[in-house]
Amino acid sequence: MAFGYTGNILRVNLSDERILVETPDEKFYRRYFGGRGFIAYYLLQETKPNVDPLGPENLLIFATGVLTGAPFPGSGRHSVGAKSPLTGCYGEAEASGFWGTELKRAGFDAIIVQGKAKNPVYLWVHDGRVECKDAKSLWGKDIGESHDLILQELNDEAVRTAQIGPGGERLVRYACVINDLHHVAGRTGMGAVMGSKNLKAIAVKGRETVKVVDPQKIREMMVWFNENMPKLARPPGVNTLGTGAGMDGHAKSGNLPYHNFRDGNFPNPDAISAGSIKKTYGYEMSTCLACTVKCKKLVKIEGKLSVDSRYGGPEFETLAAFGSDCGIDDIVAICKANELCQRYTMDTISTGATIAFAMECFEKGILTKKDTGGIELNFGNANAMLEVVRLISLREGIGNLLAEGVKRAAEKLGPEAEKLAVHVKGLEVPMHDPRLKKALGLGYATSPTGADHNHNMHDTGLDERSWEDFRSLGILDQVPANDFGPAKVRLFKHYSNWRSLNNCLELCNFPPWSYEQRVQLVRAVTGWNTTAIELSRVGERTLNMTRVFNFREGFTVKDDWLPDRFFHPHNVGALSKTAVDPDQLREARRIYYKMMQWNEDTGTPRREALEELDIGWVANKAGIV
Repeated sequence: MAFGYTGNILRVNLSDERILVETPDEKFYRRYFGGRGFIAYYLLQETKPNVDPLGPENLLIFATGVLTGAPFPGSGRHSVGAKSPLTGCYGEAEASGFWGTELKRAGFDAIIVQGKAKNPVYLWVHDGRVECKDAKSLWGKDIGESHDLILQELNDEAVRTAQIGPGGERLVRYACVINDLHHVAGRTGMGAVMGSKNLKAIAVKGRETVKVVDPQKIREMMVWFNENMPKLARPPGVNTLGTGAGMDGHAKSGNLPYHNFRDGNFPNPDAISAGSIKKTYGYEMSTCLACTVKCKKLVKIEGKLSVDSRYGGPEFETLAAFGSDCGIDDIVAICKANELCQRYTMDTISTGATIAFAMECFEKGILTKKDTGGIELNFGNANAMLEVVRLISLREGIGNLLAEGVKRAAEKLGPEAEKLAVHVKGLEVPMHDPRLKKALGLGYATSPTGADHNHNMHDTGLDERSWEDFRSLGILDQVPANDFGPAKVRLFKHYSNWRSLNNCLELCNFPPWSYEQRVQLVRAVTGWNTTAIELSRVGERTLNMTRVFNFREGFTVKDDWLPDRFFHPHNVGALSKTAVDPDQLREARRIYYKMMQWNEDTGTPRREALEELDIGWVANKAGIV
């Protein structure tokens, strides 16, 4: 094993069970780093334009980064990517936990899955070896059942699994891939791609250690981290409550979506907060590889609606999606909805947002009890919400329509429904409001995967330490949270590059590593003489690659836009007199294109920009002259 990577890329063609191992050179690793870099590279190189996302020609790629598995907080991540069946554009999701590290310990930096198995299978990857094993008896089971059966068959309790449940098997377009039972590669429908290939799971186990060049430096940084983490961790309290604390603050600012992002002033935000779960039911906090943040909830509730802690617990996005966005303040029902989505492997953001959309359609008479099979799908109806989660996973009744996501469902229901569909490029919008966070709205619009909150900037979440970090990039003046001019766009550009970098390094956003510390970590792991300039360019390089992929698939500047809902204020509350100004958004988008050296009219990267980023070959993949 080289420092930070194994040097081995595993290929598995499920159609004929051919297994190959590629050994790229060091320049490949240094140019793309892993994660998003690997996924974008292979999708551009090896998939044809307009490939069916649920066809055997689509690639499904599991990729670690050069920091995955190194012994410090934030390094337990990996990415899963493919052309998205939900959006039709670039698809990617990140997950934490231990699975990515175990894959690297088993001898591989990435797995490229091709083709489609004749019958359900799972892969057993261990100590440099790969086996394709029968999974017919696992098909149809939720991930807890199949996980236990795989470990029983392999006779090893230490095996790590990445799996799909019934949602992925039935090709719910926002199905996800879950490892370690509660670490989720959630967005863009990667679980549906996995199901389309008849691949139930990938089990991994290895004995190799992930080698680093300078273990002493990493130990010193760990000491610093453990001494400073409680006061530096963001969001505050993430190490004791996870995300989802302070819901009342989100509600007061207008950032807590209510009734499908339509209304303001959700009446009972404390009832759906992480603190409320902790106070009423209690929960343990779990963690990922080498991480002392311990941000993951393990919620157990006994009673009529029991909740199993092995499937984790709801984070902010889930609490808001099944809670305020659906007008529901029943915390037990929300925790149960989270558990069901984990069991069935469905993205909680898209599931909750799609149900909120359906509730508004029901309110307006676009959907009726005849359509819902008698379900009173009103805002606030927790029992109806839970039943629809089940129906979506089975693709039964109204669930079959909603399993397509809000964009496709709205298109089938007609123009009035399309006005209510809150998505970007087909990906349901996360639980943060761009009426409040303007640069976040620009990020939603221009993100390669559709609306995403993780590789994005949250205008109101920047503190003094953030600005100190920005000064290291030459951004010397603070920009007000409500600014939406060139200074904010410039800040957004640099910030987005580093967020994209995290998806290549596979570094979690929660541990408070500064930009300079990230340079030190890469040096300590790999031995490369890297700089902040190089790392920023890695992020920018992959943003350009994903941009070209989407252009090749037919996406244009018109797709870099927000849903109409955000151009109108809330009816009451903090955002009742403010909304996204379409002219401001259009100008911010134009400035961002120019700063990125993209064509102002088409949003396409210029060949000169790609050449300057050392990826001139990408232009040839999309006919860019």
